[in-house]
Amino acid sequence: MAIRKIALTGGIATGKTYVATRLREAGVPIVDADILAREVVALGTPALTAVRQRFGPDVIRRDGTMDRIRVGQIIFKDKRARQDLEAIIHPAVQKAIDKYFATLPKKTPFAVADIPLLYETGRENQFSDVILVACPRAMQLSRVMERNQLTKEDAERRLAAQLPIEKKVDKATFVVKTDGTFDETNAQVDKLIALFNEGKSR
Repeated sequence: MAIRKIALTGGIATGKTYVATRLREAGVPIVDADILAREVVALGTPALTAVRQRFGPDVIRRDGTMDRIRVGQIIFKDKRARQDLEAIIHPAVQKAIDKYFATLPKKTPFAVADIPLLYETGRENQFSDVILVACPRAMQLSRVMERNQLTKEDAERRLAAQLPIEKKVDKATFVVKTDGTFDETNAQVDKLIALFNEGKSR
């Protein structure tokens, strides 16, 4: 039987990293698209060369690596620039995710790919289920401002770069709500793990 491929996604500052950690600690095989995105633009990679060609030498540090802060400043103010960066990075990340699933033991009941921009990149159909981590937008905005030390305007801009969390809720197979206590979040995650281990869909 094929391994059940599940995507984990959310919005910025919704608590997705916490949920991913909970899954990992429970022994669930999980691959992180953010980590892969860093690896595909490592020193000497074709993707890093493409980034330099598109955004110029100012986005490359003295040590030859990509300046993620500088790139972030550019793409959150320019939708076309963000799309161009995604066109460079996402195909390589998808290839790495496919390779990860292909190398798992055949008896693995399910595995998870942590993909922040799942819906924005139209990749949800590549998975049998989608777990969405969500909280109310006001809470999300507050968390972004606090975590990244941003003004409300900058935080709003970052949220605007992603599909609104309400629309993601409508699309997801399962929703983990993180507006309560950690224990409440843990209970939701543990329930999903049990469900997937039993091969159930609900």
